[in-house]
Amino acid sequence: MSAIADNLQAVLSRIARAAEAAGRSPLSINLLAVSKTKPLSDVLEAAAAGQCAFGENYVQEGVEKLLAVGQEKKLEWHFIGPLQSNKTRLVAEHFDWVHSVDRLKVAERLSAQRPADLPPLQICLQVNVSGEASKSGCQPADVLALCAAIAALPHLQLRGLMTIPEPVDDIAAQRLPFRQLRELAAQVQATGIALDTLSMGMSHDLEAAIAEGATLVRIGTAIFGERNYA
Repeated sequence: MSAIADNLQAVLSRIARAAEAAGRSPLSINLLAVSKTKPLSDVLEAAAAGQCAFGENYVQEGVEKLLAVGQEKKLEWHFIGPLQSNKTRLVAEHFDWVHSVDRLKVAERLSAQRPADLPPLQICLQVNVSGEASKSGCQPADVLALCAAIAALPHLQLRGLMTIPEPVDDIAAQRLPFRQLRELAAQVQATGIALDTLSMGMSHDLEAAIAEGATLVRIGTAIFGERNYA
């Protein structure tokens, strides 16, 4: 078995243990393998080990990989990085999911640019629950209005909320922003908008995220190793 396959199994075991500790089924949590900056060979290695969903942060890099893989491998491609208005067309034309919508203008462009022959683009609204100036995401106070507006757009399907909280080591502190996101999602659902996705938790805090209801964890380093940004 390859190192990536071993790492995948270790992550799936962590997810299963965290789910059991939270009284949840491991089947209620999806694993997104974050392959940004990693070569296509790593994606293919993970796919050979059974991984189907991959996350990319950079538009051009992600499109190059998904085009290289082609349609014969039924992989699901998620865009999870900051999305500028001038990059929406490539994302709308090629990706299956976008987790990083944080303003209505971006959602409107994705809706207008999604080809009619493709299924609706699956959308998560990114929320800046930690209030960090350096982080993308809408403010918690804007979530209800943004969800209502995005849910009304054609060619998109609003699935849930996403967050990238400030990294901390204490598990109680890790849980707090995830709890805030879960409570925001409940407020949206109370307005009649159906959500089924909480995209939260990464390599260092997936246990805290699962304890607070994550349905999708975004794992890169624990699967593919440290990244080289040189």
